[in-house]
Amino acid sequence: MKPAFVAALIALTLPIAALADSGRTPSPPGAKVFIIEPKDGATVSSPVTIKFGVEGMEIAPAGSDKANSGHHHLLIDASLPDLNEAIPKDETHIHYGKGQTEASVELKPGKHTLQLLLGDKNHIPHDPPVKSDVVTITVK
Repeated sequence: MKPAFVAALIALTLPIAALADSGRTPSPPGAKVFIIEPKDGATVSSPVTIKFGVEGMEIAPAGSDKANSGHHHLLIDASLPDLNEAIPKDETHIHYGKGQTEASVELKPGKHTLQLLLGDKNHIPHDPPVKSDVVTITVK
């Protein structure tokens, strides 16, 4: 093999090896998740119906090893968790591991922030992470 070809081959495989070492599943370029409803700034009543959107990836149940897929996690009044670890499961990090694309959530009156974060088969964020913008709502 010619040295230039070998160098190019090594350069192409380095990012793949780095991803494998991180333990995170790669996400395709341009993949995104977003909150369809409620809209940012909305005033709503509890329980709040939240509709999840996705582009460039498929929604699959947790444990599914299908390429370019993941499942939703809803972050309520929480910042992004450590992206190299499994997403916590508690009252501020809600898992939708059955592949749900909509949820009804009880929230106390007041302002709340909502954000989606896609997790892979093991609930670990993809690389790069597929996350929505933060939506702020007021529950009356």
